Amino acid sequence: MDPITVAGLAGTALVGAMATDAWQQTRDGVVALWRRAHPERAEEVGQELTRLRSIVEERGTAEVEAAMSQLWQLRLRDLLLTDPALTAELTTQLAHLADEMAARGTSPDTQVVGSQHLEAHASESGRVYQAARDMHITES
Repeated sequence: MDPITVAGLAGTALVGAMATDAWQQTRDGVVALWRRAHPERAEEVGQELTRLRSIVEERGTAEVEAAMSQLWQLRLRDLLLTDPALTAELTTQLAHLADEMAARGTSPDTQVVGSQHLEAHASESGRVYQAARDMHITES
């Protein structure tokens, strides 16, 4: 898989793991990636992940989780583009996380299945509605 796809999947999986028993191992895996590429920032990344997990536990709305997923997708993408050799390691971590969550009986709604690309074009009075999850539209 290419680094951008892996980063997208990993960012989503990372946030999804925050509320599970797989969290500590997932966090440690991400910190290990930073330790290899940017050892001076590894401690900071670990502390930030711990802080973000507490936010998810306290205010874990879909919007908060989506924003965190996007943030970590970008950070992981930048890391993988800086050091493409880490892509294989992160892919292995993702596979291990998916196996572990499946073994623990995690519901399919929280598992990473793939990535999405949404694109739309509207002209004149056209409207576009897109969602990666539930969408509720109320016309007035």
